[in-house]
Amino acid sequence: MRYAPENFLMDVNNAGVAVMTLNRPEKKNPLTFDMYAELRDTFRRFAGDDDLKAIVITGAGGNFCSGGDVHEIIGPLTGMDMKGLLKFTRMTGDLVKGIRHCPQPVLSAIDGVCAGAGAAIAMASDMRYATPSAKTAFLFARVGLAGADMGACAMLPRLIGQGRASELLFTGRSMSADEGKRWGFFNALIDADELLQRTVDYAGKLAAGPNFAHGFTKNQLNMEWDMSLDAAIEAEAQAQAICMQSGDFKRAYDAFVARQRPEFQGD
Repeated sequence: MRYAPENFLMDVNNAGVAVMTLNRPEKKNPLTFDMYAELRDTFRRFAGDDDLKAIVITGAGGNFCSGGDVHEIIGPLTGMDMKGLLKFTRMTGDLVKGIRHCPQPVLSAIDGVCAGAGAAIAMASDMRYATPSAKTAFLFARVGLAGADMGACAMLPRLIGQGRASELLFTGRSMSADEGKRWGFFNALIDADELLQRTVDYAGKLAAGPNFAHGFTKNQLNMEWDMSLDAAIEAEAQAQAICMQSGDFKRAYDAFVARQRPEFQGD
């Protein structure tokens, strides 16, 4: 598929890794209504793109994303009726669903400010890499809103624990990069001048792997949140049996026998 987004930058390399860059650096990359909608729609398109193997989200100018634009989103929201507000909050939730439901691994490369909706986008990613100066804040309480936004009450406790998530969501304070690493929110901390390239390299390693099977892994990670252990084990048995019919499984075996590295093709 060809992508020519209007509200952010996007580049797809030869390995099938897409780099999506939020590009409003003069304001620390805040989101607008149009950006939310286009991001949501783009992730929905990714679900049907077999040529796309992994996705990296980042921000321009030394910051990830400062959340919803104060003047272009927050201000207008104060004048909306309930129907309009619910339409907006469901759209923001649909962006998170799009990130979670696309089969490709999604990695966030985070520097500087990562706040509000930006923190939610990072949270929804499969992996997160940050610089030591990254500051992540689920700051909804600081603007008079609940911490229950874009799935934060469901997902954040699973990443960092109930008590830590409760503190961040009730207070809206910033989580330092060091806290994020120790608590399991960040997979690694990387110097700013290496952040994007190393995150793309990580994504490239995933892209070179068994993409068909990766899709099942992500699907099961999503589905098993609310399954009993018995149901999860049965679901994994079925998923793995399907993967055992894939060409990649046979290629891996043949490569092992030949003492070679397998070359996965995603089928």
